[in-house]
Amino acid sequence: MLNFNVPHVKNSTGEPVWKVLIYDRFGQDIISPLLSVKELRDMGITLHLLLHSDRDPIPDVPAVYFVMPTEENIDRMCQDLRNQLYESYYLNFISAISRSKLEDIANAALAASAVTQVAKVFDQYLNFITLEDDMFVLCNQNKELVSYRAINRPDITDTEMETVMDTIVDSLFCFFVTLGAVPIIRCSRGTAAEMVAVKLDKKLRENLRDARNSLFTGDPLGTGQFSFQRPLLVLVDRNIDLATPLHHTWTYQALVHDVLLKDGFVSLKGKPPGNVIYKS
Repeated sequence: MLNFNVPHVKNSTGEPVWKVLIYDRFGQDIISPLLSVKELRDMGITLHLLLHSDRDPIPDVPAVYFVMPTEENIDRMCQDLRNQLYESYYLNFISAISRSKLEDIANAALAASAVTQVAKVFDQYLNFITLEDDMFVLCNQNKELVSYRAINRPDITDTEMETVMDTIVDSLFCFFVTLGAVPIIRCSRGTAAEMVAVKLDKKLRENLRDARNSLFTGDPLGTGQFSFQRPLLVLVDRNIDLATPLHHTWTYQALVHDVLLKDGFVSLKGKPPGNVIYKS
């Protein structure tokens, strides 16, 4: 993505194309555990800015956008097109953008005479945060939306529950698209895990129905739908997840991990009492 969606050659001795990276809070959460500032610069990123921040025009530099396809983000991107902020625009959406929102961008580009400047538009399917090589989380800027508390609130409505399930399913779908494999899904009945499993299964089947546009059949590694090595996805409801509490001992380390740790960073707020001693 940072190389204009062209495979990057690590041993290349040529200078990278200098560019600007524009992301929203979702994109920032996804990129920050993966790439350092130095690695971004090695990829040709001279500036990385938030989409909704005050940005000055840089008319001779291409811009790579990495954002969620929300109404607010689409409006701001259309504003950037009208203001002619950059030389060219490479639009990368974290989740799939709808046709109506894509038409809004097209209309804005047409009105601003910037159609030729919109170089590429991609759905990246990266709506999850990778913390380690074999560990990812679904928490993002809407972490309260997909929390255990949100699902088990006594006053939650059916519409809110559908929104929570759709958010979880979209992230899981993005993960398996990135993995390039169609999972075998197993879950317990009568729980929220079953709701996620049914919705994810439906979304996978709808994508596989059209073989020409399927996100899984074009995988060069052969790990798509015709592979016999399909991963097993086990969905477990936290109410019956008995192993997790046993993994957390009665130590301050476990308490900090549960309460203060977010995306690999510890957030401390407030002033500690004077009689407390902290050990590093």
